[in-house]
Amino acid sequence: MLLCHTREHIARVRATVDPTWLDPDTMASATTYEAAALAAGTAIEAALRGGFALVRPPGHHALPERAMGFCIFNNIAVAARAAQRQLGVERVAIVDYDVHHGNGTQAVFEDDDTVLFVSLHQWPFYPGTGGPDDQRETTLNIPMKAGSGDAEYLRTFEETVEPAVARFEPELVLVSAGFDAHHADPLADMNVSEDGFRELSRRCAAMAPRVAAVLEGGYQVKTLPGLVQAALDGFEA
Repeated sequence: MLLCHTREHIARVRATVDPTWLDPDTMASATTYEAAALAAGTAIEAALRGGFALVRPPGHHALPERAMGFCIFNNIAVAARAAQRQLGVERVAIVDYDVHHGNGTQAVFEDDDTVLFVSLHQWPFYPGTGGPDDQRETTLNIPMKAGSGDAEYLRTFEETVEPAVARFEPELVLVSAGFDAHHADPLADMNVSEDGFRELSRRCAAMAPRVAAVLEGGYQVKTLPGLVQAALDGFEA
């Protein structure tokens, strides 16, 4: 975790005993450090094995120096760093199709040309970052209008995401697999279907010799299991 986070942030979470608000949306208690550390460790294992880390808390809003937006440690960022060290891969692409911008992941890698970060997200929306002008050589933010569904997402993948990842030539693709762009999710205003997530995941799996995924958002418990299964079907296709 020190590959992505400050020692002070990790120590603060680890020392928490009484329930404490780390930011306006993110609470920690005596069990939070263990849960968050296990989530980051599971993400590492997924990256090394080519699996899907079904974890909570999620991670892509967690900044190097603090928690944010339900996220304690940035699971996918930690997994990317670990994969570079343990698998010997040099170039990693992170594709984030969660409905929110992965601001924490961007912050970790924005000055690192060995990691390409691509985020599709509802805009304008929480956390207020990732706008159309927020671009770097290895950061591609793709704001999506509220109400976007399968057709818009798949067209964006074909026209923008897939060419950008192909130019980068990653050895490993990691997917921030958030399902809050689903039409039934209560926290956003998108219209992606189960079939849409299946196809997005299939396309991600075709982008590199290795692929792995980490669960991010998804807040409708009745639909989430089916959406995860659809994504698994896509990754394994």
